[in-house]
Amino acid sequence: MKPAPFHYHAPGTEGEALALLAELAPEEGRILAGGQSLIPAMALRVARPAHLVDIGNVPGFDRLTSEDGILRIRPCVRHAALGTGTVPGPLGALLETMRGHVAHLPIRTRGTFCGSLANADPASEWCLLAATLGSSMLLRSVRGGREVAGEAFFQGFMTTALAPDEMLVEVRLPLLAETVRTGFFEFSRRAGDFAQAAALAVLELRHGAIVAPRLGLGAVEDRPRRLPEAEMMLEGRAPSAALFREAAAAARAGLLPMDEDSYRLDLAETAIRRALSAATGVPE
Repeated sequence: MKPAPFHYHAPGTEGEALALLAELAPEEGRILAGGQSLIPAMALRVARPAHLVDIGNVPGFDRLTSEDGILRIRPCVRHAALGTGTVPGPLGALLETMRGHVAHLPIRTRGTFCGSLANADPASEWCLLAATLGSSMLLRSVRGGREVAGEAFFQGFMTTALAPDEMLVEVRLPLLAETVRTGFFEFSRRAGDFAQAAALAVLELRHGAIVAPRLGLGAVEDRPRRLPEAEMMLEGRAPSAALFREAAAAARAGLLPMDEDSYRLDLAETAIRRALSAATGVPE
């Protein structure tokens, strides 16, 4: 199939893009960045925007910077730009690992980090990262800007805190200290397919005990989120396979999966255990 007819706009500045979005949002205007989710949906006529505001040529929108302990990701930074070559320390290594699970190479080359978050698919690796790490999102419109915490940004299945006339102009992730350990595990039917369950563990080990754990789960509920029950269970305890099973079971008890199939819950439990194992080096 082919997309329904639409009008194409190519602003040259952020101000022009926001002005166009303010004008066109009531007429089903949409931002186009990488287009790796929107364009296929348009081809199937699942999405039928009357206007596309292409921000691909806005100066500075492809900028990725690390300063004052914060990684700042602007709206046209591609998936492929995120990794050990561009981001220092454990965060760069984590981005490198998770990037390999994002769809296929052509999509990683063209698709954008911020576009993935704005699309808010619960199976998105980057949405899980943002929800787990304590990120913040800078949203901007002609009315002004506001900052939204990552956990509050995702509000349901492919639903975010973005107003129709707002653009996600920057995502801010905390750079991780050298002592931080990370572990990521994802189940999918084939490489490049959407995740069926994905878990991310971020923690430190001090004197043989887990400190400041952050544990997130994606692709199971209608949005990615942290697992506070499991985090409290992990805090201050020595890592072990038994502890990982206990934490995963506690997390499972509080889940509200998108479907009633217990198989997804089984995958979630295993993904949590394996993410914790990867972070600590303790077999699960």
